[in-house]
Amino acid sequence: MSLLSLPIVSRIRRNHGLEHATIHVLLQRNPLLSLVGRSDWGGYSIYGQISLDQLELAAREALARLQAGESELAVHPRCGTTLAASGVLSGVAAFVALGLGRSRSRFRWAYLPEALLAATAAAIIAQPLGVLLQQYVTTSGDADHLHIARVYKQRGGPVPIHRVETR
Repeated sequence: MSLLSLPIVSRIRRNHGLEHATIHVLLQRNPLLSLVGRSDWGGYSIYGQISLDQLELAAREALARLQAGESELAVHPRCGTTLAASGVLSGVAAFVALGLGRSRSRFRWAYLPEALLAATAAAIIAQPLGVLLQQYVTTSGDADHLHIARVYKQRGGPVPIHRVETR
């Protein structure tokens, strides 16, 4: 049994996919929305200025669309997976450019242009890599046995937090 097929990991991946699909639906209706999502084994939370009714309608539509085969909705270009891939690759690229195989006779910061170029190239490569990581590791578009149990508003500070619980 692989790590990705463990029941808790599978639930998180499916919820993460539904979270992305919900955000896709919401942004199709209002492209100016600023939202952040966070998934876990019991569902997902959406942070942002949106009404509970809008979220519930979008979540139910997203679930129906995933179940109808629109698995591409499970991947989102602004996902934290893509951001993490970009950060890790850029950091490693800069570290390598600044340090490995360099003579000690030259000042280390003299390699800054190479480090910036390497980090930029890594960030460009990270975008499609992040999408692949989402498709095969961090999300799942398989929503066949996924159900929305309830949608409610959580306590929050200045940014509203809504919760979508799944089963």
